[in-house]
Amino acid sequence: GDRHYFEALATQLDSWFIACPYGRGPNWSSALEAGMRLINWSIAWQLVQPIADEAFRNRWLRSVYEHAHFIRHWFSAHSSANNHLIGEAAGLFIAGVTWPHWREMAEWRAAAKKILEREALAQNAPDGVNREQAVWYQQFVLDMLVLCLLAGKANGDWFSADYESRIEAMMDFIASIMDRGGNVPMFGDADDGHVVRLDPDRHGESEFSPFRSALAIGALLFRRGDFKLKAGRLDDKARWLLGAHTAAEYQALDTEATRLPQRQTFPEGGYYILGADFDTPNEVRAVVDAGPLGYTSIAAHGHADALSFTLSVSGREFLIDPGTYAYHTQERWRQYFRGTAAHNTLRIDGRDQSEQGGNFLWLQKARAGCGLWLSSSEKDSFEGWHDGYARLEDPVKHRRLIELDKSTRRLLIEDSLEMAEGHEVELFFHCAEDCRVDAVAEGYLIERDGVALRLVLPANGATELYRGSLSPLLGWVSRGFDRRQPTSTIAWRARLTAPALLRTTIQIAQA
Repeated sequence: GDRHYFEALATQLDSWFIACPYGRGPNWSSALEAGMRLINWSIAWQLVQPIADEAFRNRWLRSVYEHAHFIRHWFSAHSSANNHLIGEAAGLFIAGVTWPHWREMAEWRAAAKKILEREALAQNAPDGVNREQAVWYQQFVLDMLVLCLLAGKANGDWFSADYESRIEAMMDFIASIMDRGGNVPMFGDADDGHVVRLDPDRHGESEFSPFRSALAIGALLFRRGDFKLKAGRLDDKARWLLGAHTAAEYQALDTEATRLPQRQTFPEGGYYILGADFDTPNEVRAVVDAGPLGYTSIAAHGHADALSFTLSVSGREFLIDPGTYAYHTQERWRQYFRGTAAHNTLRIDGRDQSEQGGNFLWLQKARAGCGLWLSSSEKDSFEGWHDGYARLEDPVKHRRLIELDKSTRRLLIEDSLEMAEGHEVELFFHCAEDCRVDAVAEGYLIERDGVALRLVLPANGATELYRGSLSPLLGWVSRGFDRRQPTSTIAWRARLTAPALLRTTIQIAQA
């Protein structure tokens, strides 16, 4: 009932209505942004509508109609029909259930729902992996789909069982790649975009995580104790969306009785998880990427990261995907962070596995796949391949075996190269910024928080440690959009003149 907050909101919105007349200016260049605006306006409307005066409500409703009209006639199509299309449909659907005041709105809402039902299944594989092959966009799209599910339920407009099960599968993937500390690999692009922010992000050392928040919501929606185990607390966003009364329900949810086994294979998405002692203090978790480059013909948000992997121990990151950093403003950095050298994989002749054609375009796209997966109580084994270097004058086929011996806590990486002539070969290992990295006999010692990894590299090459290097670009991590900081990157190089087998081992032990 405090009008101070309403008046501040009204001032900002009125300013926007005046400065951004329908169809004029940059704020009408993106139907996705219009959709995100409608979703957030819906939440704000429900908070302040009871105390808003009629004149202001009418000004706001006029802009709502203009947004809905704009989206309905400018849905993304063709190569742009990715997360943008889902976001546009989500905004229009939520507008339809929030403001059903116009004759056209029923048809627009139905059209939006039809798109959501279709694209939820088209853009997200049956195993739950978003086809853009970008973990940040996994939660971004998931948030849109969940918000529409909740809005539909609240207004008697139910989505299909297939829609709901695909949402659960998407959450299952997030839970599976998340380590005990709540870290998820930064595969693919990320721009730090959120659909809604309903958490103040003030929890001491426990900052808001959209991934954990999604699992907290999923724990209640699907009665999944394993989601609760990964999510930890019920954050403010989940409370706002599901109701404060759900706190007791969340507290009572048994994390063991409703817990499903750790899932380790996602064949459609191309991700495989090797590990031991999952969700315990001794956890080892390696996530391997053998999936497609990205979605649609341009694969806009994919990176040239085939057969790369991340490694965490005891909920602490050791080998990482360095992230994204920039989209449009730093072309050299954009090319680096999405290139092969910025990932824990192998590069041939200084060329990316897939050929970049622009900030959101690939000209030549590597195909990757898994040829072998075995898992037992003693060992996890993955073997994969990609054909990104088949385009070279002397074609090269890269196969990689990654094997975890669970009893000895030893990771083996074998890289097999099929080629006829000589090539420059490089291996890269990107360490988390909190790791201390020192050269030792045959390799490097990587330490943090009482855990030590001994990395032993092939003997027939030269190694170099980079940290914040500008020439070449190596030794960087981006934990947020437009932010980067130095980290340690280990590079191994050799010229190989025959078919080769490169053997790398990582021994995990207490420091």
